[in-house]
Amino acid sequence: MPVGVPVPGWHVRPVPSGVVLTGRTCVLELLSASHVEDLALAWGDTDEAHWTYLSMERPDGPDAVAALVASMVADPGWVTYAVLVEGRAAGVLSLMRIDPANGSVEIGAVIFGAPLVRTVASTEAQRLLMGHVFDDLGYRRLEWKCDALNAGSRRAAERLGYTLEGVFRQAVVTKGRNRDTAWFSLLDREWPAVRKRLDAWLDPANFDETGRQRQRLLG
Repeated sequence: MPVGVPVPGWHVRPVPSGVVLTGRTCVLELLSASHVEDLALAWGDTDEAHWTYLSMERPDGPDAVAALVASMVADPGWVTYAVLVEGRAAGVLSLMRIDPANGSVEIGAVIFGAPLVRTVASTEAQRLLMGHVFDDLGYRRLEWKCDALNAGSRRAAERLGYTLEGVFRQAVVTKGRNRDTAWFSLLDREWPAVRKRLDAWLDPANFDETGRQRQRLLG
């Protein structure tokens, strides 16, 4: 009978503990109530369309932001990071579907405020967390999932080096609507090449004096 290839020396991987991850343009630290004021400002500049494909509604005001932050912090299956730019929280992203026994985890609930969207820091935030998953924790598989209609998220996944595995039809009902889910993955054996490409793009030498990229980061 055909069987999968052996995984020599495999053992259960550590559960992510939320260690601080520091880059050149941003810092990732565990989300807490201390980030609410910054996030209220960052998310306050986003429009309704920014939240269309997210499972949560756009929080209207600081109290709603505080409630959303509290719910994310309290979720036992998530490890959620605030993305700090120049010391202020500009967005969040989470590790979820954490499976230490099989070395699999998903990056999701990516909610970047207007100041973070389409910036070098937004890419570096992803690179920091991807590196933590593979290089620090030794996981075998990293997942990215989104609404199959979310063209922006699909482009982001491909740009970051994920591979589309397929579309799960009628996967969930969210906000009263059907969602077909596009499912992407990145494997440990693919990570070294992806890491090299991301690091080359993030190198300060790749940007001119106006901050314009010299070479694009292609998916």
